[in-house]
Order: sequence, then structure tokens, then C-alpha cells
Amino acid sequence: MCVSRCLRSVAVSLVALAIICMLCNILLLVPELKIHFLLEGHVTREATWVTGLWGSGLVILAGARAFMQSSRTRGCCAFRRQMLCQVVYSCVCLLAAGFCSLVSFTGLSQGPHCLYNTTSTPAWGVPLQPQPNRHAGYLYNRTLWSGVCLEPRGVVQWNVVLFSVMGGASGLQMVLCGANILNSVVGLILGQRD
Repeated sequence: MCVSRCLRSVAVSLVALAIICMLCNILLLVPELKIHFLLEGHVTREATWVTGLWGSGLVILAGARAFMQSSRTRGCCAFRRQMLCQVVYSCVCLLAAGFCSLVSFTGLSQGPHCLYNTTSTPAWGVPLQPQPNRHAGYLYNRTLWSGVCLEPRGVVQWNVVLFSVMGGASGLQMVLCGANILNSVVGLILGQRD
């Protein structure tokens, strides 16, 4: 019973976190809530990989659905078979959430894709990308946040907040999936207890 309750709790938590990741990734694709930046290819590269949609979104939702269904399984052999499946589902979800977390924090460290002033004319690119001889990165220097990117307005704050939330939520998903692996192994070994 304890294993089943834990599966349900993990599933509900994963659904909420998956929705957060999906919303963050969708918002990263439309800075200023204007679609033309996406259509013209002026969106941060890591956002276009949509790991928040497929990795920490759809894969996690599929895993959460499987966790909910497994929590209702009765019978010794059926329960142990489901626990073995849960270990596999949890590992896949752990990898998907880990990939999303990695991409999110990479996008955060690289900085946004925006229109910025060069020596001659404005150009699209990633001006805040950390470089060894220039600066340690924009995350440590908030004065760079408002003066570098001309368009989309507020894109630096937009990316910092959304990539941070998506990275944090997918990190929590990794923790929950790791705990679910342990829970499923315990259920596999001990069986169903009433």
C-alpha cells in the first residue's frame, strides 16, 4: 500500500511539474508574446529544441500516467511485473528530465538570441555568451541585462526567469524519478503489502 501511495504522489507531482516545463518552453519560443520572432528564427537555440515540451513534458506525462495505473494493480505477480516496468519508466523519465535540465541551464548560461549593436550595424546573435577574454557571463553582471539587447525587449529577463524555472522544475522531476526508482525496487523486492 505504501508503494502504491508513493506512486500516486509522485505521479501527481510530476504532472504539475510537466505542465510548468511545457508552459515555460512555449513562452521561451515567443518572446514579447510575438510569434514573428519564432517564424524569423530569432529565438534562443536551446528553446527551439523544445526539451520542455517533449522531455520534461510529454515523456514525463506518459510516465506519470503509467505510475497512476500501476498504483491500482492487484495480485502478487502483476504487482511485481508493474514494479519492474516502473523502474524502466522511471529511468526513461529521469533521462528525459535530466536532458531538459541540462539544456535549460545551457540556455541560461549562453544568454538570449537578440538584436544587438555591433561596431557597424545592429545584428542578430548571442552577444552575452561567455567568452574567456571578455567577461565571465551576463548572469553575474546585471548591468548588461538592459543595455545590450535591443530587440525583443526584456529578452534577457525573459530567458533568465523561464530557463531557471524550467531547469529547476526538471531538476525536481529528476529527484522524483530517482525516488520512484528506489520505491519501485522496494516494491519489486517486498511485493504488495496491505
